[in-house]
Amino acid sequence: MPRLAAYTGAMRRLLCGLVVLIVLGAASARAQSPPPPIVDLQLGTSTEGRPITAVRIGSGPRKLVLVGDTHGGPEANTYQLVLQLVDYFRAHPAEVPPELSFYLIPTINPDGLANGSRLNARGVDLNRNMDTSVDSCPENDWRQVVAGAYGVVSPTGGPYPESEVESRLIRDFLLDASGAIFFHSNAGVVFPACAHAASKLLAQVFADGAGYQFIPVWDRYLITGGMHDWAGGLGIAAVTPELVTGDQPEFSQNLAGVQTVLKQATALLPPAAEHAVGGILVQPIIWRAWRAWGAERLWGAPIAAPVADGHGGWSQLFENGLLQYHPERSTTTNVVQAALLGREWLGSRAVPQEAPSAGRFFPETQHAIGGVFEQFWNIYGGLPIFGLPLTGEETGIDDLGHAIVTQTFERGQLIRPAGDASIGAIKLRPLGYFHRARADARSPASSVQAR
Repeated sequence: MPRLAAYTGAMRRLLCGLVVLIVLGAASARAQSPPPPIVDLQLGTSTEGRPITAVRIGSGPRKLVLVGDTHGGPEANTYQLVLQLVDYFRAHPAEVPPELSFYLIPTINPDGLANGSRLNARGVDLNRNMDTSVDSCPENDWRQVVAGAYGVVSPTGGPYPESEVESRLIRDFLLDASGAIFFHSNAGVVFPACAHAASKLLAQVFADGAGYQFIPVWDRYLITGGMHDWAGGLGIAAVTPELVTGDQPEFSQNLAGVQTVLKQATALLPPAAEHAVGGILVQPIIWRAWRAWGAERLWGAPIAAPVADGHGGWSQLFENGLLQYHPERSTTTNVVQAALLGREWLGSRAVPQEAPSAGRFFPETQHAIGGVFEQFWNIYGGLPIFGLPLTGEETGIDDLGHAIVTQTFERGQLIRPAGDASIGAIKLRPLGYFHRARADARSPASSVQAR
């Protein structure tokens, strides 16, 4: 019996020693784990060609983006704030939790910053230029004539929603984001995107951490086409902290706000949600792109379920195109792209080159766009959405025998009745059906192949 007791005690001591070693080993492994990667990025360029840059810390699946200096020179303190936050998190990257990819954009309006203007180089207020028609707050929908600080009312909302290169850049970069914080000055409050629960919670947490006042609705004047409301409408938790002063970065307060958010990131930053369109579920990030890029008006309805590529990406076929989500491109503005169905449509058909003409000429393909097609191309996204022109304008006959005018681009084909040169008459040819029929014909199980 004494021998058994001694044996049992020895085993107990051995097990306790092993537990201690395991705990110490785990703690040592955590301490020695490499810090999150830090990457400097250029997302694009401004209207006047200045770089729009970002710093990414971490590579987790959830994307949180801080955006400074939307209003250029008058809010340069928010530019200085984000620069100081960049310096801090470069020195303390371990504060970024492993589930996050944390992006900091010092300025989205470098031209306004350089020129001392609230507006971009084309005289547009970038925080009045977004398509905010997705949320449930019609009062904030985009308008050309907008309200601003100090009672100023001006036609600075832009000629149409997301008309500006800077607006489109932030739109496309945030398509896969879980959260976005847009710094402004100077009201000393934090407010969320309209009628969005996740945004409201994020605003409350940031305000508590920073010591600013939380307000559920911005009530000083009407903000239309705001970046925060655009993001909230797509399910991105989005808030606007307004610094107290107009000239100080208020670094310590905002660092505390950001740190508070980072500590609760998993609870505060929801993943993108699925949506059904016409009874077909749309992959969440693709749904955001589809909705942000014109929805049914441009792409039609989905005609197939999303398809995984086996590497984390997805594609989904719509009536007028094929949208593809590439998570490995999250550091770019091309995380979602339309497939090259225009090239597929043309196939090997030879197209004569054009001499430069009125409109916009593209030496890469030796074709130009002009007139109403150029207007439509610009309004609905330009080069990133449609790609380069592969033909000039061509006349033809549709399936019903009506005369039509078409122009083919890398990612689709614009078509309008020959007698109607209005923007409202233009649509994309339903190349999604063409692509599906072509794929079916090539399938080994296809009856066409069986014959």
